[in-house]
Amino acid sequence: MEELFERTSVPKAYFTLALPVVAGMVASMVYNLADTFFIAQTQDARLVSGVAICTPLFSFLLAIGDIFGLGGSSVISRLLGAKDVDQTRRVSSWCLYAALVVGIVTAALLLLFEAPILHLLGTTNATYTAAAHFYRIMSIGAPIIIISLVPSNIIRTEGMAKASMVGTVLGTLLTIVLDPIFILVLHMGTAGAALATVIGYVLTDALLIWLTLQRAQAVSVDPRLARITPHMIWGVIAIGVPAAITNLTQAFGTAVLNRYVVEYGVNAMAALGITLKVYMVIMLVMVGFAFGAQPLLGYNYGAKNYARLKAIIRFDLFVEVVYALILAAVLMVFAPHIVAIFMHSSAVIHLGTTMVRVLLISTPAVGVCLVMTTLFQTIGAAPAALVMAIARQGVIFLPVIVALHVAFGYIGVLWAQPVADVLTMLIGLWLFRRHFKKIFVAAG
Repeated sequence: MEELFERTSVPKAYFTLALPVVAGMVASMVYNLADTFFIAQTQDARLVSGVAICTPLFSFLLAIGDIFGLGGSSVISRLLGAKDVDQTRRVSSWCLYAALVVGIVTAALLLLFEAPILHLLGTTNATYTAAAHFYRIMSIGAPIIIISLVPSNIIRTEGMAKASMVGTVLGTLLTIVLDPIFILVLHMGTAGAALATVIGYVLTDALLIWLTLQRAQAVSVDPRLARITPHMIWGVIAIGVPAAITNLTQAFGTAVLNRYVVEYGVNAMAALGITLKVYMVIMLVMVGFAFGAQPLLGYNYGAKNYARLKAIIRFDLFVEVVYALILAAVLMVFAPHIVAIFMHSSAVIHLGTTMVRVLLISTPAVGVCLVMTTLFQTIGAAPAALVMAIARQGVIFLPVIVALHVAFGYIGVLWAQPVADVLTMLIGLWLFRRHFKKIFVAAG
């Protein structure tokens, strides 16, 4: 582990840790595309809209898991850099069981408040039934989805990125296999898509916990070690909550976008559902690179190796921005053909093409935002991490979409996200300068 984190060249160490995470994200991307693809094969816009409406629910569950997965891995990576293995094992075990308890409570609350939550997400009389079928099964599976974020993140802190990828990919592959069976053969509709997802996460959880038991040396899932000091709990929460808020604001932003787009009809809503899946093609890989680099950043920060930390940040920014530019350009060119794969309606293809092209314009700025966000989470800069978490799709996105909708109508709604992305990037760069100016001057 020390050889990889301390002495291996930055590009080699970066890709060793990041590429397995990217592969896991690609698997998730394929699942998300397959999920929408098989639902769309019914050619029922209500079903496609129902799944799209529940997209924020999935983001919400991931956000809860991030409190313990990303918050825990942030603390653990710095503890490993400081060579404190005993605390590492205790923190990792506490995160798993805390996530399980919170997951059970979350499932109960989601089922209890189904109707108001679905209306808040933007359901109409035409889409409520389809959305509710998806929502109920995902709510029941909430603990399973939430705890998956813990082992998948914490084992990467000691360099087990490939093991994390294996668990994630195999669970996703099972979901993809089950999707057409449940949706098209058994005609379960949106309920089939949700059930396939939950079963896939069952396999992911089982594999990741087994790999932790068999191969991990510095992290643990032993319930006897699941006791940590209030100071350590605060260390996890202080970073985990901003990380969770990042996903919550993702859900919030999507819900707001849903409510504005739904005014323009079922075809516009179906186009948005497809567009958000296509948008994930570029976003999930970018997230994979950002989070793949996180253990490397945290370890070197904890070890106070600031010269190496500076080189890692520069390389991370380079990879994110160049990747975003290339893939966004390709997807923008082929946008009509990609949307047509999902639905044959000319109206949906036209609307979806415009949506895809507008959303992809600001992806290089999103890459910078991701690097800044993961960096602040990793080093324990809770206030800066919180600012980045609430900015892009929260406190910036909401006033921007309201103002642009009033000024330009439908086109203004589409342009709200790119404008918010650029503004958030500028905030992130300013915060970065404040936190690292003295350190990097000293490091040369």
